[in-house]
Amino acid sequence: MGSKYTKRYTEQFKRDAIALVDSSGKTVTAVARELGISSKSLRGWYRKAKADHGEGTGGELSSAEREELKRLRRENREQQQTIEILKKATAFFVKENDR
Repeated sequence: MGSKYTKRYTEQFKRDAIALVDSSGKTVTAVARELGISSKSLRGWYRKAKADHGEGTGGELSSAEREELKRLRRENREQQQTIEILKKATAFFVKENDR
């Protein structure tokens, strides 16, 4: 996913940075500069936190919704594979029955 040089931040650090944006009245970019982090990272954390609290922009999924979507896509993929196997098995048995 990320390079070996990607810096990892704790959830507590992220929450504190987001709270600082909310409480300071400063822009995301200004707070990111003060903390020595990428403004892109802080902006992403901020948007995600707002979406999780129902304050995000239209169409933005919360973390719970993203997890559910991921689970449903995985389940759908597994079911599609099962259907393909059953189709092949049905075709095989029909072919064997005709002999």
